Amino acid sequence: MVCFPPSRGDFVSTPRPSLAIVGARVVPVEGEVIEEGTVLVREGVISAVGPRAEVEVPEDVEVVDAAGRWVLPGLIDAHVHLGVWEEGEGWAGIDGNESTDPVMAAARAIDAINPREQGFDDAITAGVTTVNVNPGSANPIGGQAVALKTYGRYVDEMVLRNPSGVKAALGENPKRVYGEQKKTPSTRLGVALVLRKAFSAARSYQARKAASDSPVDTDLVSEALLLVLEREIPWRQHCHRADDIATAIRLAEEFGYRLVLDHGTEAYLVADLVAQHDVPVLYGPMIVSRSKVEVRHRTPKAPGILDRAGVEVSIITDHPVVPIDYLITQVALAVREGMERDAALRAVTINPARVLGVEDRVGSLVAGKDADLALWSGDPLDLQSRVLRTWIDGVEVYAYDEEAGSGQVLPR
Repeated sequence: MVCFPPSRGDFVSTPRPSLAIVGARVVPVEGEVIEEGTVLVREGVISAVGPRAEVEVPEDVEVVDAAGRWVLPGLIDAHVHLGVWEEGEGWAGIDGNESTDPVMAAARAIDAINPREQGFDDAITAGVTTVNVNPGSANPIGGQAVALKTYGRYVDEMVLRNPSGVKAALGENPKRVYGEQKKTPSTRLGVALVLRKAFSAARSYQARKAASDSPVDTDLVSEALLLVLEREIPWRQHCHRADDIATAIRLAEEFGYRLVLDHGTEAYLVADLVAQHDVPVLYGPMIVSRSKVEVRHRTPKAPGILDRAGVEVSIITDHPVVPIDYLITQVALAVREGMERDAALRAVTINPARVLGVEDRVGSLVAGKDADLALWSGDPLDLQSRVLRTWIDGVEVYAYDEEAGSGQVLPR
């Protein structure tokens, strides 16, 4: 099994253009806001970011006059089910959970993604250029996630990193799914046991491989779990309640893997514990009802509480639970409820990029990174603002006509 981030252009046939966005309020995320700034793009890669007077614009590039507009890096949603949980498709579009075995570490989200799902276009129109597609949470171990750009004709040309983590779940979902099947696990202690047994089996498999003079039959489940045990990819632990969060940390300490908390609804109640163990939290979805007991304490105050406690926070939609085009709305709510503005923008840019291990490519406007950009009509945290243009790898994939009052995504 291979964990790989493809190099630029591995799956891409579209020519990478050069352009300069000039006169905008540039928000690099890593660095100070630049008034009257310029972002220069060469062959799909950011080559310079700075004040307009200091960045020389070559004559052979397209110039975008962005006076009065804002430029940000493309947003990142680190927990979605785009393409595996398709909206409006009924049962035919639901491929997120292979809930026939509690341990599905070898299953891969990439094999079920439909890149032509409407949600990918919704992401682009909202300035979301990178997503992490997860399997669902029916199983204690659900399978391998993949980090993608949001535009492409087929999924392979969209890949940033595959796998980008292994999805697991504690709490009510696996309890319910397997309890209804009258099989293990049907309790929280049973779910934790399934995880411990799977990691112990992977360690034994690793030892057999190391000790054997002849090839050992490949165990795809253990191979996937070894990527986690060897810290090549993170363990993406779905959990809501504070007690489940403590269990997630306990298991991570036992087996030594890199833990990421997905959802973390009650993480703010144990923020000191989470910060002490340096565990990132992907908080959300936030714009949902209290549909089950695990989310009865969800609050838009949580991201700010966690950030002030020293936890690295990302904000997620869990699309289609919250539609992906409401990602920035959740950010605005977090700011309204006390999160610092700069921290909130990091929560949908550089922080999730770090969680996914793609911060060298995306997440901020820095020379050498991919030209994944969004041009906003105004402050993105003002819900009256909209995305006017979106670029991925320097290619304009969305444009909004303000006079006509409509926009169009580049046909796939």
